[in-house]
Amino acid sequence: MEYISTRGGTRAVDFEGALFSGYAPDGGLFMPQSIPLLDRDTLRCWSSLCYRELVKELCSLFISAELVPRDTLNNLIDRAFSRFRHKDVVHLSRLKDGLNVLELWHGVTYAFKDLSLSCTGQFLQYFLEKKQKHVSILVGTSGDTGSSAIESVRGQKNMDIFVLLPKGLCTQIQELQMTTVIEDNVHVFAAHGNSDEIDEPIKELFADVDFARKYNLMSLNSVNWSRIMVQIAHYFYAYFQCAPSLDTTPLPVVEIVVPTGGGGNITAGCIAQKMGLPIRLVAVVNSNDIIHRTVQHGDFSLAGSVKATLASAMDIQEPYNVERILWLLSGSDCRLIKMLMEQFSVSKSVKLPEDLHGKLSKTLRSCSASDQDIVGAMRRCWEENQYLLCPHSAVAAHYHYSQPDTAHLHPKPSCFSFLSSIPRCCLAPASAAKFQDAVLRAGLVPQIPPEITALTVMETRSTALERGQDWAQVLQGRIEAGAQRW
Repeated sequence: MEYISTRGGTRAVDFEGALFSGYAPDGGLFMPQSIPLLDRDTLRCWSSLCYRELVKELCSLFISAELVPRDTLNNLIDRAFSRFRHKDVVHLSRLKDGLNVLELWHGVTYAFKDLSLSCTGQFLQYFLEKKQKHVSILVGTSGDTGSSAIESVRGQKNMDIFVLLPKGLCTQIQELQMTTVIEDNVHVFAAHGNSDEIDEPIKELFADVDFARKYNLMSLNSVNWSRIMVQIAHYFYAYFQCAPSLDTTPLPVVEIVVPTGGGGNITAGCIAQKMGLPIRLVAVVNSNDIIHRTVQHGDFSLAGSVKATLASAMDIQEPYNVERILWLLSGSDCRLIKMLMEQFSVSKSVKLPEDLHGKLSKTLRSCSASDQDIVGAMRRCWEENQYLLCPHSAVAAHYHYSQPDTAHLHPKPSCFSFLSSIPRCCLAPASAAKFQDAVLRAGLVPQIPPEITALTVMETRSTALERGQDWAQVLQGRIEAGAQRW
């Protein structure tokens, strides 16, 4: 299995090369040169597997045994999931009115990113130990990525991680999960800017090819293929849990509803679909609705500044993984993708070609939810089930409750689906425990685990990045210092 850039301007690399890269050298994102197609017998065989075993099977399709022997791969994945609180790693809650919630948040930081990043951390450590190499990891976070990335590599001598968070725009718990990790290899920066602004210095440093090569820069944002790869398992597990039977012809369809910010998780769903999994995908967003407008109208353009919402981890106006989705749907047309992305980089506005928009709207449905919608879904879920949703999960539940079979009122036209008769699964990316303000806003009572309560009395450490400072220069100095320590 080799990986190529979505923009076609760089040589193919193996999994190790893709793992240790951020953006490809030509500015694109790495994707598998071909997507394996699974037959019906394989799907039926996999249907009895637990989540952990599904991850192993899927990863073995994208990582050659010559690079990582299968027994070693299995051990790395077992080690990655050893700190998860739930015995099954993930858990499906079947609630009233057909609301199926796949809880992806049973890792250390109570967020779905623990799933892919715990595996990615193990893959990194495997290769670094073999080669006695040091890397500098750059991460921009809108909430959960930073803490999950930190937990995946904390204390490792051959990795330094540099995390930029938007000061005041994460929840207090999200911020504390990053700033309370006091390790020599962990460097947290609290930037006075929004999620898109903190990506700029990271892009600038990756664009300095000589610097990036000298200090072995890499990313653990969902630009990294390894994260997308592991997340493909969410869709297979959700499908097998919700499909009524695999004995019918054709196989039954399951609709999977995906809270969407940077677009990494929905990209994994598109790949699962390409692999032959009979799923229909719904990308649900908050008021930062660029993906919704792209799906509905082919309008891939910024709409003013980022809006602060209750679903803060989805407060993103430049979802970089859309590039991967468009590449998949264009038939791997690197020249087209390069043109579209370069246009977007300059003008922040692209009108998709009609045929590409047609393919996108057939692949994805979409829905946007306001803060009022989020609060309403949280309240209804609690009233009917005594079950607390985080605001991001509530965006998905809002879509579910807007369908004709569950709505008490007429659904919003933008959220209407003609697929209400098929099973539906809503992905839950985080625990409500991380979003106490949103829970209180819904008039509900937060349920706080002791591990999270303990964060409020722990020592914290971070570096402020003020407006007017050259953030890239500050980061560059810290990266150089970290490499000297190694």
